[in-house]
Amino acid sequence: MNIPFIILIIFGLFIFLSSFFTVKQQTSVIIERFGKFLSVRTSGLQLKIPMIDRIAGRVNLKIQQLDVIIETKTKDNVFVKLKVSVQFMVIKETVYDAFYKLEYPHDQITSYVFDVVRAEVPKLKLDDVFERKDDIAIAVKRELNEAMTTYGYTIINTLVTDIDPDIQVKNAMNRINAADREKTVAEFEAEASRIRIVAKAKAEAESKRLQGQGIADQRREIARGLVESVDVLNKVGINSQEASALIVVTQHYDTLQAIGADANSNLILLPNSPQAGSDMLNNMVASFSASNQVGEMMKKTNKKVKPKTEINPDYQAPETPEAIE
Repeated sequence: MNIPFIILIIFGLFIFLSSFFTVKQQTSVIIERFGKFLSVRTSGLQLKIPMIDRIAGRVNLKIQQLDVIIETKTKDNVFVKLKVSVQFMVIKETVYDAFYKLEYPHDQITSYVFDVVRAEVPKLKLDDVFERKDDIAIAVKRELNEAMTTYGYTIINTLVTDIDPDIQVKNAMNRINAADREKTVAEFEAEASRIRIVAKAKAEAESKRLQGQGIADQRREIARGLVESVDVLNKVGINSQEASALIVVTQHYDTLQAIGADANSNLILLPNSPQAGSDMLNNMVASFSASNQVGEMMKKTNKKVKPKTEINPDYQAPETPEAIE
């Protein structure tokens, strides 16, 4: 067998097979001929001239994400770290620009993100950075789109995914938040206490009012009952003085009976001997008689006084019933 012929066949087979290559989906291949750009090949089976054409590179057409961490200072002199996620992709129609005009796209995007964030965040206070993080992301996207479109890239979205202040600032913010919440709790507790005090005062006032009304009604009914009792006794020949004394003695014994009926009571406010009741009755009758005599004497005295005469300043009132007796 001719060995050179075999080598020639193998070499020819290698050259033939190297003429074919495949391109994956969402990928573009740059073909150069003798170092000069020739064409852009898309997905599928492709053909090139061996030894003349070569694959210069492959460009990924999928959406890619780049996370950039930036440390900067806010308007109130607080250092904070921001994590900005940039989602971008190569424009299919501008693969040539993306491959030849920009050698390190990630570094270029990172530089623009740093520039925009460090221009926007120092205008804001720390609290505003949290509230306006979407505005920062929009500013980054706008700046990147204007710059990267020239190089064949489009920015899909930019997100500020993390804002991390210094640990001491975090602790201070947590303490402020806790103090505000404690203040709110104290205000609600004070308001609840005030409501309870006002409600209790209103309830006590209403209770006292009803209690006073009850006492007044009770006394009114007692007085009405006494009047009725005196009228009944007058009908059977007992005068008002004797009737009053009889009612007082009856109430005295009723009170003693009520106290004795309570097994837990050990307090007696009134005399409880039979002689005490008799003495009280006699004293009441004597008092009523003395008051009647005083009244008769005052009537006689008033009759003796002439009309339009001034009252003698040296006049002395009649003596007490005991002196009269």
